[in-house]
Amino acid sequence: MIIQTKRFGEVNITEGERIEIPQGILGFPEYREFCLVDPGDDTLILWLQSLKEPSLALPVLEPKIFSPEYSFKLTSNELRELKIESMNDAAVFSVLTIPEDITGMTANLKAPLVLNRKQQIAKQIVLQESKYPIKHPMFKELRRHLVTIEAHKRNAENYAGAVSVRDLSPSNVCEPIL
Repeated sequence: MIIQTKRFGEVNITEGERIEIPQGILGFPEYREFCLVDPGDDTLILWLQSLKEPSLALPVLEPKIFSPEYSFKLTSNELRELKIESMNDAAVFSVLTIPEDITGMTANLKAPLVLNRKQQIAKQIVLQESKYPIKHPMFKELRRHLVTIEAHKRNAENYAGAVSVRDLSPSNVCEPIL
């Protein structure tokens, strides 16, 4: 299936790249079908792209990249909604805010996007713990992490493409409430 996007032009997605978010995401409850797009740069930032609205693409990043101590618990109801049988099935992303001055980039740690990699369904969870902010400054941590990554992509052709949900690594930042 080819989708038209404002940011990336035409993107070809397969069934393994489609993500259903039954309750939508905060601010956009009416949009429920998405995919993750890798813009082909070295930033590690992916884009949660709506399959129905070409201009709706939100930058997301795994929080363990810039906040290694980040962790939270999922309720049994959340596990049931996400159909998560094993925590190895879960991938977690933070929605980013990227202002014109990218050094002011922040991540929403209060409402992570939890994705069941096998079932290709996701839910944005608003955490009840008060220790995580909605606007966590993270540019310095991300830049520090990027400096340590090998530059093997430098010679590769940059292109935007959809990401296979099943190929994502488990995040290991969330656990069930026992």
